Amino acid sequence: MNAPAAKPVPPLGDLIARLSALHPRQIDLGLERMHRLLERLDHPERKLPPVIHVAGTNGKGSTIAYLRAILEAAKLRVHVYTSPYLVRINECYRLGRAGGGTLVGDDELRAALEHCERANAGAPITIFEIETAAAFWLFAQHPADVVLLEVGLGGRLDATNVIDAPLATVIAPVGFDHTEFLGDTLTAIAGEKAGIIKRGVPAVCAEQPPEAMAAIEQVAKRQHAPLLAAGQEWHVNVERGRLVYQDERGLMDLAAPKLFGRHQFDNAGLAIAALRIQNVFRIDAAAFEAGIVNAEWPARMQRLASGALLDQAPVGCEIWLDGGHNAEGGRVVAAALGDLEERVSRPLVVIVGMMANKDAGGFLANFAGLTRHIIAVQIPGRDNAMPPDRLADATRALGMRVEISGSVEAALRSLARLAYEVPPRILITGSLYLAGHVLSLNGTPPG
Repeated sequence: MNAPAAKPVPPLGDLIARLSALHPRQIDLGLERMHRLLERLDHPERKLPPVIHVAGTNGKGSTIAYLRAILEAAKLRVHVYTSPYLVRINECYRLGRAGGGTLVGDDELRAALEHCERANAGAPITIFEIETAAAFWLFAQHPADVVLLEVGLGGRLDATNVIDAPLATVIAPVGFDHTEFLGDTLTAIAGEKAGIIKRGVPAVCAEQPPEAMAAIEQVAKRQHAPLLAAGQEWHVNVERGRLVYQDERGLMDLAAPKLFGRHQFDNAGLAIAALRIQNVFRIDAAAFEAGIVNAEWPARMQRLASGALLDQAPVGCEIWLDGGHNAEGGRVVAAALGDLEERVSRPLVVIVGMMANKDAGGFLANFAGLTRHIIAVQIPGRDNAMPPDRLADATRALGMRVEISGSVEAALRSLARLAYEVPPRILITGSLYLAGHVLSLNGTPPG
């Protein structure tokens, strides 16, 4: 007699859709739902290894990538929780292992999410809150030396901000984003980001606009938290193509980051500063250098050197991918493109797709001096994506030439039909959702 066929296991997407249906009717930032669920889970957030908590508008993910690479080079086991993901939700959860961490597998992630779902018992909760609770529960089940925790939105009322005594807090560059939730001034936004600073816990801060810095200093003073700020207590510079870091403990002359762009020196410096202020882990100069050289972070000035999309693009072209989506993100990408142009001159084409709540004009203005060729596309599968004609209007208002294409692939094919004397440099940008779509199309998802 044949055994009954095994019941098919639904994909994680079905589970995520079910959890998303629990979303409160009204979006409100707050920690009440999170505290309630964590209590039902027997407080996994209190059973974690030491936590480094990272907030900011731009550069959070890259800073965490450097932190992880340095700590792993120092032979430490590192749990990492980041968001959003690009292709698969598993990217948000990295479990620390001896010799290097691994993304959580489907079965273990499903079990963690379902455990949190049962504990939540149908109560209203956001998908990010339940995903964050699952991270804490997962990390509490696996031994590690340190947890790297990225804020989702803001800081003060973010679901991650339930760690009472982290090892250190980190504030990456603050700029305008999510103003509907965080406020429409840099002072207000920085105050929300600085809400992760805890009483007596050392904090490190990237270089900030003056009004943002003042708000962060005010929170640190109120919390009696030592604050080490870039350009004041520590410095990072580029000298002869190398990264030179200096603080009161001395100077380190290190190799340049593999991640491209001048801003990556600053992100690496922020990670170094965060690790130099703690006294729990001993990290030598060799581990700092190995981490900076080896750190990887997809969709941040990432060159697509292979994959399906290259076959559809102009022969000999460069394709770069960046998930930047606000004015400051556009500024650092444009600066990186300027550096590339100085090294090897090529005509630049920007393929852009954005979400409807973003400032397209503020983002695209950064590229006005670099290119006059913009191709607007729709981000597939996103109901709140910006229509390409609205993107085109914002582009024309800047005096730039724009065309609309039905997809990224169609845009690349149209470029392949043009007669370039020098193969172009193509940037695909405007959204992490678009970046994830591109990595999936290209067959090169994050591992």
